[in-house]
Amino acid sequence: MNTAERMRRRNPSESNGSFFANHPLRWGFIVTLGALLAILLGIAVANLQSVLLSVFIAAFVALGLDPLIRWFERRGMKRGAAIVVVILLFVGVAVAIVWVLVPPVVEQAVSLVQNIPAMVAEAQSSGWYDRVNDATNGVLASIVQVVQDALTDPNLWATVGGGALAFGASVVSAVSTGFFVFVLSIYFIATLDSTKQACYTLIRKSNRAQISDLAERIMLSVGKYLSGMVILAFMNATYSTILLVIVGVPYALVIGVVAFFVTLIPLIGTVLTTILMTIIALLVSPTAGIVVLIFMLIYMQVEAYVFTPKVMGKAVQVPGTIVLISALAGGTLLGLLGALVAIPISAGILLIIREIVIPKQARL
Repeated sequence: MNTAERMRRRNPSESNGSFFANHPLRWGFIVTLGALLAILLGIAVANLQSVLLSVFIAAFVALGLDPLIRWFERRGMKRGAAIVVVILLFVGVAVAIVWVLVPPVVEQAVSLVQNIPAMVAEAQSSGWYDRVNDATNGVLASIVQVVQDALTDPNLWATVGGGALAFGASVVSAVSTGFFVFVLSIYFIATLDSTKQACYTLIRKSNRAQISDLAERIMLSVGKYLSGMVILAFMNATYSTILLVIVGVPYALVIGVVAFFVTLIPLIGTVLTTILMTIIALLVSPTAGIVVLIFMLIYMQVEAYVFTPKVMGKAVQVPGTIVLISALAGGTLLGLLGALVAIPISAGILLIIREIVIPKQARL
């Protein structure tokens, strides 16, 4: 028996034609089954998107707190004790936020929404409003009129009232999701090392050392990036709150909380909060608006050239264009949370490109 005959016996479909030509019904059944499985998988992912997102957030929280665990380890504390300390700190901060910070923030937020029309009317009756309106050829008056029409439209309030039940349901869902993320984050913090080792065992042994080393570097860099951004956002929010209190702007606490979450987005977060703070301060007085703008511009320079290099340390640096593209893409998909998560993911992808793709291309 020659070689060609043996090959035909091993794979008769190749000798007589394609699998589609020889078994069209079987081919159609397999393709249809694969398409149905893909559709079912897509439906399952869509239905479980909130759960998957919660798991994703908890994993990022664990990665962000891992540098703190390593910091305790470098000072002589065993890893188990360091994990316990970090978990206790995490629980303490969460409880403090819920019991101390949330009530006044909610109260100020409700009061701010209720008093915005009065603040706009008071600013409109002041002398500087007419001068600015004349300088802008009536643009300011048009903007104010649009806002007033929207706020006095009964259909708007009917819509808000009709959505009250849905809003309440969303609040309950947010609380339950937050508690799930909180508990899952604690579990991930406690089992981060064992989880990583279990994942590494699924890799082929010949490639395990290289891939695990790269994964550790990526997770460490992303963790430093996340923790660094939280520290910078906290500094920005604290400075913003103190500045607003000094210049006499009401609702400083709620604006500071908003500044914390917005400034988690690097490069553009501080700019957005500066604009927001300046507009609200202008509703109080032109002097307050100018003071807030000047001191926020000063802080932006100090943050960019002093705080960021020191806090971020050896975390992977993301170019400004990548930051903007990642924030835009993530924000379009998942809102503010998506913008925050997309940037560390981009940092990890950049590290993979620098460590694998570029060296591989250099060897060719």
